[in-house]
Amino acid sequence: MLHPSPDPLWLRIVYLLRWHKPAGRLILLLPALWALVLAGAGRPPLGLVLVVTVGTLATSALGCVVNDFWDRDIDPQVERTKTRPLAAKTLSVPVALAVALIALLCAFGLSFYLTPLSFWLCFGAAPVIVLYPLAKRFFPVPQLVLSLAWGFAVLIPWSAITGSLNAAAWELWGAVVLWTLGFDTIYALADREDDRRLGVNSSALFFGDWAVWAVGAFFLATALLLAYLGWQLALSPFYWGGLTLAVFGWGRQIYRLQRPEPAPELYGRLFGENVWLGFLILGGMALGSVIS
Repeated sequence: MLHPSPDPLWLRIVYLLRWHKPAGRLILLLPALWALVLAGAGRPPLGLVLVVTVGTLATSALGCVVNDFWDRDIDPQVERTKTRPLAAKTLSVPVALAVALIALLCAFGLSFYLTPLSFWLCFGAAPVIVLYPLAKRFFPVPQLVLSLAWGFAVLIPWSAITGSLNAAAWELWGAVVLWTLGFDTIYALADREDDRRLGVNSSALFFGDWAVWAVGAFFLATALLLAYLGWQLALSPFYWGGLTLAVFGWGRQIYRLQRPEPAPELYGRLFGENVWLGFLILGGMALGSVIS
């Protein structure tokens, strides 16, 4: 039974897709832009940038609906998620599934603009996106599944430009998977007590008292892979400047997480900071590719 809501239908759909919280959409788009810039030597085709951007937004929308559909009985019991439209029952399941179908058709239609390899990688990403929300019920580190899904945001655009995946593509993929493990573990720290009470898994629970150190290790490994990638591609000092600032930002996050009893809202802020750190890296990649 639906609960009455003062918000119009279009606004409830916006809430369903998290478009009122752009950080989550941007942090998925960033790896795709990284891949486009590096694979395109700093000058990716603008048409492809548009296709990948819209496709990423459609994929993100699909992921949000699928996540909320699977978790519609769990989300009402978690403080952070209890107001989501399906959890609060202000939006019906059929409407949500119709939105998901539109997002899926949009992403599917755009995939025909890609190369054969990137087209089939889109199909490979689909089951990972659909099954990720279920992973917390049986897999001890569900954030790893999300990270693998995020990794497709590198492989698909890279292969869309080059038609193949070379060593540099896989190095960037590894960096994105590790970065995602880091920032999503920070995000999971906010839900530790709720997850423990509900009996669902998360990387924050898996690593326990070592969770902050695990995040630090993930960020360090990300930085090392990005450094090796920059050296391999002979990027200019602009790249190293952006990466250095990002590494400083990650170090500052670990310092803040080590302080006694961080406030719950800190985790959300640190997650959002990774968007800006990602843009610093993107700017360094763009300038480091075209300016010697």
